[in-house]
Amino acid sequence: MTPEEPKGPERPTDPPRSAEADRGEPPRHGLDERITGALVGAAVGDALGGPVEGYSPDQITERHGGRIHGVVGPWHGDEWRTARPLAPYHKGDGHVTDDTLMTHALIRVYDRVRDHLDAYAIADHLVPDLMTNPRWIPELEAEALPLHRVFLAEKWLVARLAYGHVDPREAGTGNIVNCGAAMYMAPVGLVNAANPAAAYTEALDVAGAHQSSYGREAAGVFAAAVAAATAPDATPDSVVTACLSLARDGTRTAIEEVCEVARGYRDFESALGPLRTAVAPYDTVGPDYRAPSLGARRPSRLHSIEELPVALGMLLVSGGDYRHAVLGSVNYGRDCDSIATMAGALAGALGSPVPEEWAKTVAEASRLDLWAPARTLTAVTREVFERDVQRRRSHEQAFTALGGRPCCA
Repeated sequence: MTPEEPKGPERPTDPPRSAEADRGEPPRHGLDERITGALVGAAVGDALGGPVEGYSPDQITERHGGRIHGVVGPWHGDEWRTARPLAPYHKGDGHVTDDTLMTHALIRVYDRVRDHLDAYAIADHLVPDLMTNPRWIPELEAEALPLHRVFLAEKWLVARLAYGHVDPREAGTGNIVNCGAAMYMAPVGLVNAANPAAAYTEALDVAGAHQSSYGREAAGVFAAAVAAATAPDATPDSVVTACLSLARDGTRTAIEEVCEVARGYRDFESALGPLRTAVAPYDTVGPDYRAPSLGARRPSRLHSIEELPVALGMLLVSGGDYRHAVLGSVNYGRDCDSIATMAGALAGALGSPVPEEWAKTVAEASRLDLWAPARTLTAVTREVFERDVQRRRSHEQAFTALGGRPCCA
């Protein structure tokens, strides 16, 4: 059944209460747990998808003798340093990719600003962080500048903002249109927990420095999805409904079509082909992921990135179960590290537990504390909420002084 169209404005109502709140108990999945689940879940999904990125489900099955069920090694084994097309990156063995590196970088920006972000925050804080602060890069097995690991679409940030001095709000124009901004927008959704519309608006501003067209739109919608997943009693269906209430153009249509198909499946194995068929008309890359069409990654109001609709589809197929959603995303292939990053963030935000053995393996292999960024962002989120409350109260007082009706009248 297709989700209902968004309704018009309504009078404000009390926020939904969880079952625990009704019983006077502390929430089983409170803010801390949901932020941790989303961020650890995203990193683990990223690490599981990295070694098979760019391949088809059939190629993955042939290489690994069946579907992937956990952490696996590099596609080319010990030859990862020289094997094309990925050399010299050690994708596999639990190493996170640039999806996680960029997510953690954005959290560091929130940690500095301690408030909502915009495109100028990307220019003022994220770009210098990528350019000047060496960090451990798991795929390089060395300490290096993050700039040396990120893809060309992310290097664009440095070229346009640090060297080109382009207006940050417009710097994304001209970049290849892909999931580069969307893949690290989970923190925006978490800072705007349970407020998808605010997450969408903030992410569009932040992503304007990096992407345009449906790449920027996907960043906004993914942030909204994460915010929706943190709401009390959220479900995969409520997350998709929130996305459809905000998404525009081809992004909305692609999500609608993919999720309509996903509702007919309960296991990822049978859903792999149908989900790809459903998203194919909106995906500009084409059937061969490593040989994109001439029309690939160009601005369009008719198209969508592939990763977000498929991640939402896997969330529905899995019923919100983390393991099922991430394994489905990984075995889908193509840009599966980003798909699994998104699906992992959403399932984790819903409260589905990230398997401890996976999280431990990824943290140790990547030499990263996957839980520290979550603690940082949780503290920032609480501070930002308090700021928002104060700003809202000041606005109410000013509006009432102008003769407007008080909000509770």
